[in-house]
Amino acid sequence: MRRRIVLKLFLGALALASLDSFTRADEMPAPPRAFERKDPKFDELVPKDAKVEELAAGFKWSEGPVWDKKTNSLLFSDIPNNMIRRWSEKDGLQEFLKPSGYTGTAAFTGEEPGSNGLAFNKAGELVMCQHGDRRIAKWVDGKFVTVVDKYMGKRLNSPNDLVYHPNGDLYFTDPPYGLPGQMKDPGKELEFQGVYRLKPNGELTLLTKVMSRPNGIGLSPDGKTLYVANSDPEKANWMSFPVKADGTLGDGKQFFDTTDLVKAKKPGLPDGLKVDAAGNVWATGPGGVFVFDPTGKHLGTIVTNDKTANVGFGGDGSTLYVTANHNLIRVKTKAKGQGY
Repeated sequence: MRRRIVLKLFLGALALASLDSFTRADEMPAPPRAFERKDPKFDELVPKDAKVEELAAGFKWSEGPVWDKKTNSLLFSDIPNNMIRRWSEKDGLQEFLKPSGYTGTAAFTGEEPGSNGLAFNKAGELVMCQHGDRRIAKWVDGKFVTVVDKYMGKRLNSPNDLVYHPNGDLYFTDPPYGLPGQMKDPGKELEFQGVYRLKPNGELTLLTKVMSRPNGIGLSPDGKTLYVANSDPEKANWMSFPVKADGTLGDGKQFFDTTDLVKAKKPGLPDGLKVDAAGNVWATGPGGVFVFDPTGKHLGTIVTNDKTANVGFGGDGSTLYVTANHNLIRVKTKAKGQGY
């Protein structure tokens, strides 16, 4: 009997120790964060007394931040949890929408079923890239409505990020990250990873398939330049493309390359990006958020020392919200996001 009691006490202590270890791991301090200032213009965009504030943590992979002006709150994707979350100063963190990217009944065998990039259209409807459902959809009256899911009769890979042109055209990227087997997935129907333009009348155009892993996407304020991140560790760069009068693209050129940083084991890859009202590009990449002027000059970096997925301006338009792996952080800047 005594041995049984001792064994029970030991197992109970072990369980408590395991729980305590999990709690401590879940509450581990964030990696050190700082600012790397490479050019005086960076000081005009990010004040010298700026701070990196952590707003929430504990996500599996946070993505796609977008500001909801109607509710004065931030929406962002938690992809592995198949959920869109909401954060506000007033109410803190809340669940907004689940499921967000995979609505099927069969178990999803991949790692990224949820929504990724988010945006609002001119009608104020939330539009999302849905990995699991392999489409772009909008949320209308409590239901998902398909915006686009096929190119020339073949299912898209897994739309990743999106941006609206001032004329209403929707530009988006389609890498394989939402497919359970990614490039080798048996359900992959397209042989390439494309960048597309969808017109309001439903006409879908493949703009380019030269990029191996097109990911984050953004437009200059005048709509004449399209920026696309390539999240390929062998070619970890950003490209810029001239947008022609008909909405198609001219020949692209390399905007900036970080392949050497990836090979040096900096965490993360070129991922999401936003372009501010002055045309500066705020792009997540190895180790943090890179800030470029419109020519591609690297002005500085918000160093997160973590895999960093995406950014979005919100609040008064000057607050940059950053989805950095398991965390949601923000930096108050002197820049203004487009639309403010």
